[in-house]
Amino acid sequence: MKRTLITTAILMSILVGEVFAQDDSAKLEAKHLANIRQVTFGLPRAGEGYFSPDGKSIVYQAYPVGYPFYQIYTQPLDGKTPTRISTGRGRTTCSYFTVDGKRILFASSHLDPHMAETERKARELAAEGGRRRYEWDFDPYMDIYTVNLDGTDLKRLTDAPGYDAEGSYSSDGKQIVFTSSRDGDPDLYIMDADGSNVRQLTNVDGYDGGPFFSPDNQWVIFRSDRQKEHMLQLFAISADGRTEVQLTNNLNQVNWCPYFHPSGKYLIWSGADYSEGPRSPKAKFQLFTLELLWGDDTVKAGDVTQITFDTAQDVLPVFSPDGTKLMWTSTRSEDGSSQLWIADWLRGAKAE
Repeated sequence: MKRTLITTAILMSILVGEVFAQDDSAKLEAKHLANIRQVTFGLPRAGEGYFSPDGKSIVYQAYPVGYPFYQIYTQPLDGKTPTRISTGRGRTTCSYFTVDGKRILFASSHLDPHMAETERKARELAAEGGRRRYEWDFDPYMDIYTVNLDGTDLKRLTDAPGYDAEGSYSSDGKQIVFTSSRDGDPDLYIMDADGSNVRQLTNVDGYDGGPFFSPDNQWVIFRSDRQKEHMLQLFAISADGRTEVQLTNNLNQVNWCPYFHPSGKYLIWSGADYSEGPRSPKAKFQLFTLELLWGDDTVKAGDVTQITFDTAQDVLPVFSPDGTKLMWTSTRSEDGSSQLWIADWLRGAKAE
């Protein structure tokens, strides 16, 4: 009986501590975020969402029920019913609206000639280990496509050997920046919106990825593990490739998925302390902002502010086109699955 009482007391202490921790995190987050709400439901896992140009819809990747790879879905923000716009086969990722909002850019491996075997192995792995951890897969059959909002008129933009993905548009819709392994390792490239005029932007050993144009299209932000494998840091490079700046430099922390606020004055990203390894309790991804100090032909890193403090993992943050909303992928859902969440961004709108 005494042992039972002690165990109960310990458990109660842990639960009370968790409640206090959640209360504290909510108060800290309330400085930056309001009206936090989950926006994806009904699919086992969803994430990496982006807003439509009018801010009324989102596009994202999610696991379909019964299929082992992400597919691409669109969804109105005032509804909960997703519409699949990818082919339903292969791996898909990195969706993005065209600037007129009429089509979707995304990457897919559905033309993998070994697709049946690839699917079989994925199902076997899932059956052995249950729900698989999220892993970035540099599928050599991944190419970039565009498609109508209803999934029709699929057009292929890349066909080079190797991985082509992680694409996004310039603000005028004329260019796409993306990641490709066509030269042997993942580097950044820019192409015209129709897939022509491809030119290499970075050429350094290691992974360069997750690129986005600055609002004025003069710069590209991205993540790279060129200093130490897997230990991603944030970089910016001028769109002509002449000037490159490292924005974070802490190899005890993984910093990735940077995204510009529409004002161009700061960016948001997700970081985690890996000083004790990726499985340490300290290795919890939270969201941060970084002020950008612009010069005539360069940019410097300014003040850092932590935005989220939840016990869940918070990653892949993006702002709405008007800068008033923040959307990100989080495991703060009731069942602990990754889903998309949105909040009002209290710092302000595009002009901030």
